Amino acid sequence: MIPKQLLIQIILDQQNIRLKDEVARDIQPQWLESEEIVVVSGVRRCGKSVLIQQMRKRMKEQDFFLNFDDDRLIKFTIEDFQLLQECLIELFGVQHTYYFDEIQNIKGWELFVRRLYNSSNKIFITGSNANMLSRELGTHLTGRYIAIELYPFSFKEFLTYNKIEHSTKTIATTVGTATMLAQFKRYMKQGGFPAFLRNQTREYISGIYESIIYRDVLLRNGITNEREVLELMHYLASNAAKRHTYSSLGKVVGLKHPETIKNYLNAISDTYLIFQLTKYAPSVKTQSASAKKIYLIDNAIISTIGFNPTDNIGILLENLVFIELKRRQLDVYYYANKGECDFVVRRGVTLTEAYQVTMSISEEKTKQREMKGLIEVAKAEHTSKNYILTMDEECTITEEGLTIEVKPIWKWLLDQPSINQTYTQP
Repeated sequence: MIPKQLLIQIILDQQNIRLKDEVARDIQPQWLESEEIVVVSGVRRCGKSVLIQQMRKRMKEQDFFLNFDDDRLIKFTIEDFQLLQECLIELFGVQHTYYFDEIQNIKGWELFVRRLYNSSNKIFITGSNANMLSRELGTHLTGRYIAIELYPFSFKEFLTYNKIEHSTKTIATTVGTATMLAQFKRYMKQGGFPAFLRNQTREYISGIYESIIYRDVLLRNGITNEREVLELMHYLASNAAKRHTYSSLGKVVGLKHPETIKNYLNAISDTYLIFQLTKYAPSVKTQSASAKKIYLIDNAIISTIGFNPTDNIGILLENLVFIELKRRQLDVYYYANKGECDFVVRRGVTLTEAYQVTMSISEEKTKQREMKGLIEVAKAEHTSKNYILTMDEECTITEEGLTIEVKPIWKWLLDQPSINQTYTQP
């Protein structure tokens, strides 16, 4: 049991937290107005706390807040939730809106949240573990919550943070286009972690990475072989966007059992640090057995953890596009048959879009390679939109009766709505 006086002290201390350099995230009215629990998940330090505070500011009741990612709460257990509720009421009177940051740190939290919900309270919570949240929410809170996945800053938010004008009218000018390309090159390497953009130190990114690995991967999953996980992550960051099998990765870190590698990858994926992209195939069995392409949550992680990755601009571009597709909540795969295509998007049972990502198609050999994969997908799956995304080239190619749009990645990023996070209602 946590001492009552200490808990009160923590509650009052956290009331005075002031968040720096806020960029307004998109907040849907139904998140605030509905009865459902609002669950914000995402990688550590991507801005979940800022988002929950921005929602908190819009609500009439704002006092029942606690961030569980506090070292003084290390002995907090499920038995302390009743004491927490009593302390909140004692300090602020009766209220019916609760805000819990990083609540997944407390085993059994979902039972308390369900009790609050059943008593007609509105609850906002954040968490950094995808599997843990989905498992516990699915078991105890099915149909009672709205799930929001938050990512580091989008390119639009990066521009807003840096106070760079990016209206349609502005970017259409020569100066505007040049400015966008220069800013995009910064974004491509710096990524979108808000605090990293503020202090620009590799130590900050290393700190995020180490916190995720040691606290959310090793400790939470009871993994004792630190070396294997660190070597695996170093290899993945140095070889992002490439295809891997569990067996091939096992050889890299000296493991004979592919199942161990699979477990490591799943544990890391749960933290949102990496994503495993599956090959598109009509058969789910074939998809599961295929090699996976690995992408990382942010290019700053690649640049910090990987070996000389900044020399390979193609990897950074492809990783950036993948994360943007995830941010838009699209069902994404890679395509590999006679030719290859970086990304295909499925809507329902149909593939609707295909994307190739490359730095440039100025060389004919590169152009033909990228087009070959797109043409194969378009003919086989009848995709209606086919793109080659580059650093700064723009044109339309007509080939074999198909239209392929070549577009600068920065322009493709700005063409879309500025909603960073996506949400679903189970």
